[in-house]
Amino acid sequence: MECKKEQNLENCNCTYPCNKKGVCCDCIRYHLAMKELPACCFPDEVEKTFDRSFQAFAKAWNL
Repeated sequence: MECKKEQNLENCNCTYPCNKKGVCCDCIRYHLAMKELPACCFPDEVEKTFDRSFQAFAKAWNL
């Protein structure tokens, strides 16, 4: 499958500079290995805190 990096970047709300930006498969793999979720799972105001924990996700979405 061909990576659609440029298309992915249009919807990427991550404000942290890294080499995985727009390469969603690498980003998701990285964050899950760290027991986190990627920025795109969070509202913008929560994403800016760089807290990618499952707890932050649950709190952001009132779960």
